[in-house]
Amino acid sequence: MIRPLGAALSAIALCLSLPACARPAAPARAANDADPALWVVKDKDTTVYLFGTIHVLKPGLTWFDEAVKTAFDRSDEVKLEIVMPDPAAMQGLVQATGVAAKGTPPLTERLPADKRAAFTAAVTNLGLPANALDTFKPWLAATQLSVAPLSKLGYDSSNGPEQVITAAAKQANKPLTGLETAEQQLGFFGSLSDKAQLDFLVSTVDELPKLDQQMAAMVDDWAKGDPDALAAEMNDELKSSPEVAKVLLTDRNARWAAWIKQRMARPGTVFIAVGAGHLAGPDSVQAQLAKLGVKAERVKY
Repeated sequence: MIRPLGAALSAIALCLSLPACARPAAPARAANDADPALWVVKDKDTTVYLFGTIHVLKPGLTWFDEAVKTAFDRSDEVKLEIVMPDPAAMQGLVQATGVAAKGTPPLTERLPADKRAAFTAAVTNLGLPANALDTFKPWLAATQLSVAPLSKLGYDSSNGPEQVITAAAKQANKPLTGLETAEQQLGFFGSLSDKAQLDFLVSTVDELPKLDQQMAAMVDDWAKGDPDALAAEMNDELKSSPEVAKVLLTDRNARWAAWIKQRMARPGTVFIAVGAGHLAGPDSVQAQLAKLGVKAERVKY
């Protein structure tokens, strides 16, 4: 089975929270120092920093300091997975790519009979009508079910590195661009075969009871700067679905590595922030860079 949380927590997933879902204020907690992993690629006149993010965090975790802040301050430009479009444009993209074609049977009916009750319960637990996701493609339903409950657990994208880095880049007048567009990221999910999408959805329903535990473990691994543990938590389960792993992880990592290698031909300093799962494991961006003869070194705090 596919572990859904790592796959669902792409940058684009943060735009897909259902408007009908309540987003209560996250409880405050004591500040904790986090030292997430950071890598650097260098030659004589170019430096590229690679920072792995967790797209949603609870308040009180301090990470934008020390080596991370120093790397950001030294950078001339900033790259994220995507720069989010405005909400209206995003809603249009989701409608165009995530809603099933007319005549498609309701999503509930497309699931295995023994999974339908759990799927319906997951939807109604969000405070939605039982048929609220029935017109969705399976990938969009899976993403919604993975991401929407996180606000109830105290996680919020406003605490996540992407929003913090975006605000800091704008304040410092640093150029801010995306490695991908929203259309591309939505397209990656939509390009999955129907079987892979349905498997993704079934796995999501199965894993929902463990959501709190899984997310806490991922954040803990990230905060400790333990990419190997994070890879095991986020990416290992993707091995059971080579199609999902290729489309959402390996191919994207390879494209980003190629961009970095090309960027090394021009002088300057770049700060790149992408989901931490992309910077961990045997198919990581760093591993893809190594195949291109480019070495990424871990920055020591």
